[in-house]
Amino acid sequence: MPRSRASRTTPLITMAALIRLGLLALVLAIASFIAWLLMIWMPGTSFQGDLPALTTEQALLSQALRTDVEAIATLGPRNANQPETLEATAQLIEQRFTATGLIPQRQAYEVEGQRFSNIAVEIPGTERPDQIVLIGAHYDTAYSSPGANDNGTGVAAVLQLAEAFADQKPARTLRFVAFTNEEPPFFWTENMGSVVYANQAKANGDDIIAMLSLETLGYYSDQPGSQDYPKPLNWFYPSTGNFVAFVGDLSARKLVRTSVYDFRKQAQFPAEGASLPNALPGVGWSDHWAFSQVGYEAIMVTDTATFRDPTYHTLDDKPENLDFERFARVTTGLQRVISDFVGLS
Repeated sequence: MPRSRASRTTPLITMAALIRLGLLALVLAIASFIAWLLMIWMPGTSFQGDLPALTTEQALLSQALRTDVEAIATLGPRNANQPETLEATAQLIEQRFTATGLIPQRQAYEVEGQRFSNIAVEIPGTERPDQIVLIGAHYDTAYSSPGANDNGTGVAAVLQLAEAFADQKPARTLRFVAFTNEEPPFFWTENMGSVVYANQAKANGDDIIAMLSLETLGYYSDQPGSQDYPKPLNWFYPSTGNFVAFVGDLSARKLVRTSVYDFRKQAQFPAEGASLPNALPGVGWSDHWAFSQVGYEAIMVTDTATFRDPTYHTLDDKPENLDFERFARVTTGLQRVISDFVGLS
């Protein structure tokens, strides 16, 4: 008995569907590999194993970082709702910059009659002074948090790095900036301190070839499962929060990779990197975002903040929760990376 038309075509339809599914799987696999290659893959190898003993320099730096963080956190919450402590922090930063022999400059601006200030120092380049490497951190805090890690650690690193480079003669200009108003309600608005600064730098024609935002650098853990991520990053990165991360948007891919490779090559400390879309939570959550918006290549260096630190934006963000020895290791690694950027290596 002859088979029906439907029975004759069913195997052909099934085969065609399988071919389409196979092609789709191949396309998805290729797209996933390209995405991994562009956004996740980093050169070099992250340090593994037991950390070596601190050098004498790192031990001294650890104590200096602790002193700076404690001085900043002791002032208490600092933002538009606490203008006195915000100004006291600005003055402390000015005093610390001045003690290095550098001359701080304020960039002041007003929001609804209230005055805010970014604070900067500069070490002119000797060979390529028009090319600027900028290292920054915000000094305000969220809500009523004392902000030891967010972002007392970033500010302390900026202060210690400025001191380390103060008497150097870099080929490129090196600029250190403490920004105001990174936290709510100014975050990602025109009144964010780094937005004001980046817009003015662009208007001035400043050739900022690299901007590193130092954001929450003091919290580390060796406990499995201590590190969280926005999905699907948990598929690609460690579940233990004992590393420092270099993060940028897709436009900063080259700077992320250069920084990670240089850090991995010179620092005996775990380091990861990613160049990701800004839409992914966390990617643009610091002052580097402001610089990328006007076309500068900018990245964030961080312990990943809320994805690791349980005290993030709380009253418990205090110095006693931080690991200053690991913080010192990260800071010395950054010093070497910056040295390479400005032509001191």
